Amino acid sequence: MQHFSKLSAPVCLSRLDAKSRLLLQALMSGASGAHRALTVFHRQQRANPDFSLSNLIETLCQDEISCPDPETGPLVVKPNVCLFSASFKQNLLLFIYLVHSVLPETTILQLLSCLSQDSHPNPWVTALCRQLRRKLGTQPDEPLYTKACSQRLQEVSECLLGSEVTGGWAKCFSSQMISSESQSTSDLAELGTQRKRRGSFVHLDSDVEETGQQSKRMKLEVDESVSAEEETTPKASESAAPAETPASDSLCDVLPEDIKVSFLQIRELLESQSEWDQSSTDVFKVLNNCNTSQVEVFCNMLRLPDLPEHTLTKLCNSILSLSPDLSYSTATSLIKSLLLEKVLTLSEPASRCLVTAVTSLCSRYPRPMCHALIESMLEEENIGHPQAELLNRLIEGCLDSHYSLLVLQMTFRITWSETVLSVIHSLLDSKPVLNEEVFTQLIQQLISQAPHFTKSLKFAKMMLTILSKYSSHVTAAHKQSLSSCLMLNETFLKKSLQAALKRITHT
Repeated sequence: MQHFSKLSAPVCLSRLDAKSRLLLQALMSGASGAHRALTVFHRQQRANPDFSLSNLIETLCQDEISCPDPETGPLVVKPNVCLFSASFKQNLLLFIYLVHSVLPETTILQLLSCLSQDSHPNPWVTALCRQLRRKLGTQPDEPLYTKACSQRLQEVSECLLGSEVTGGWAKCFSSQMISSESQSTSDLAELGTQRKRRGSFVHLDSDVEETGQQSKRMKLEVDESVSAEEETTPKASESAAPAETPASDSLCDVLPEDIKVSFLQIRELLESQSEWDQSSTDVFKVLNNCNTSQVEVFCNMLRLPDLPEHTLTKLCNSILSLSPDLSYSTATSLIKSLLLEKVLTLSEPASRCLVTAVTSLCSRYPRPMCHALIESMLEEENIGHPQAELLNRLIEGCLDSHYSLLVLQMTFRITWSETVLSVIHSLLDSKPVLNEEVFTQLIQQLISQAPHFTKSLKFAKMMLTILSKYSSHVTAAHKQSLSSCLMLNETFLKKSLQAALKRITHT
């Protein structure tokens, strides 16, 4: 799958089923990972009540060979989960805290044991591990904060005495930084890491986020970096909407002020239950002023995969009404964020709203749709019938010959299955214009795949379509290779295939 191409740890994806990989993707999606994973998991449970997290946890607990320092360091063996980033571990532990009731206690304890093997433990991860053990009743009296954190808290408390005058907080922290540099650079880095991650567990008041006053912001950073590790961290994630604060922090840092205002308007619009008028649609014109990274920030903070379907329809109508059209990169980011997760988690035929959204966007933006959605669907190893049905709708109703040819070439780079065969058959029925090079690639693919589909009627029918509709493309070399290929066929269409090949003559 495309979105797994840059994992932060060498987990062997072939060990995971498609649903577990989708969960893994959600957990890797930044500060909102735990919330996204919970949403995906609930959808998977509704589709299949017997779905289990065991495969994912067991794979994360399996040992993997790694090299911390590729130049000088020796090879070490560690559980897969230790090789991921600290943010992934935080998301994973928060997610498990929320769904621990569906997991055997031994499975959770095994994961915690693996995390304890981390050579550079993160304070937040340590606190979450202890909180999970406390929840399970295995270590009820162990404090959540580390000894280093306790010592730092005491130092900060002593430093704050008599700091009520203006600038006292800033003075306090400037002195802290100077003393810390002389004592321990690693402690300073740890404090900085904790400050950056404070928003994963604490919900700030939105008015405070808007002030931009440095002294107030510094006060908040200290209060939350102190309280987040002392308090019961997962309870904060249950009571407040996850990742609202990190999203707002990212907004202030990444987006210009005018785009930031538009984001707040769009968020309010998506959350409202009222009908949208023309002024509502005009808000989305800001997308034409965003670069690719800003669009990605927009999509992540708006949590587009979680939109209810009635809002999805209104959003798509607003996007389609924009003039001028969105750029390729903007449309690609938007389509991927808006539709990919919804489509990949389908366990039954797509709803009318979803079909309308996909087909309408594909008709207007076929190239971004091919690369953002269709290619990712084809790369999904266990693509199901609902996904294939949706793909066939797009092929038959939205893609012209040029884009059908592009999608056909995408199938040359994946492993074929019965479901993929039905998609290829639809592509061939749409009669894309095949040049000599592409047709030769198709024949080579047929020959290489034939041993796996000797009893497949779908494969036989697809070959019959090629021999009938594209007979003028078949060269003498093709004919000889196909003749050997047809000998492997064990379906009742074997004689028809051989007859169709025999009728092809060369002048």
